[in-house]
Amino acid sequence: MADVEAVVFDVGRVLVQWDMRHLFAKLIDDPAELDWFLANVVTEAWHFTHDAGAELDEMVAGLKAKHPAYSAHIDAYATRFAETIPGPVAGTAELVERLAAQGVPLYALTNFAAPFFREFRAATPVMAHFRDIVVSGDEKCVKPDARIYEIAERRFGHPPETLLFIDDNAANITAAAARGWQTHLFVDAQTLEADLGARGLLS
Repeated sequence: MADVEAVVFDVGRVLVQWDMRHLFAKLIDDPAELDWFLANVVTEAWHFTHDAGAELDEMVAGLKAKHPAYSAHIDAYATRFAETIPGPVAGTAELVERLAAQGVPLYALTNFAAPFFREFRAATPVMAHFRDIVVSGDEKCVKPDARIYEIAERRFGHPPETLLFIDDNAANITAAAARGWQTHLFVDAQTLEADLGARGLLS
C-alpha cells in the first residue's frame, strides 16, 4: 500500500451533522405528519437533485406546484437550510486540526448544493484547513459518479493511490476504491483517529 500523501474528507455526517428533520420538526408538530412530509415532499432524493446542480428556484417552484399546502415549508428549505445542520460531528474537527498542525495536505469532496455551501463554508472555521474543496453543486455531478473523483484527482494533484478518502456512505467509498484511492468508511471520530494513527498520519 502506498504512503498517504493527502487526506480527503466528506463533509455531511463526517464533519457536521445533517438532518432535515432538525429544521422541519420546528414547523410540523405532529410526528406522523412530519414523517410523511419528509418521505413525500421535501425528501432526501429531491434534495439530492440540488446537490447535483439543479436550480433552487426551479426546484422550489415545481415542488410547491405539487404540494401547495406546504408552500411555506418548501420555502423554508430554501431560506433556512442552515438549520438542517445542528452541529459538528463529535471529534472530527479536532482530527482535522491535528492533521493540519502536522502539515498533512487536506482536501474535501462533498455532495453539497453550491449556494448552500458558500453560506456553510463562511460560517464553519474548520473548512479553512482544506487546500481545495470539490463541491458537487459546482461540478454538476455527485458522488458516487466516477466523474467527480476524476475532477478531484486533477484538482488535488496527488496520485489516486496516495489519497485517503473518508466518507460515511458505503457507495461513495466503493467508488473511490475503484479508482485506487485508499478509504475509510466513517463511523465515528474514535475509529477514524485509530486508523489515522495506524497509517502514521497522527502522532
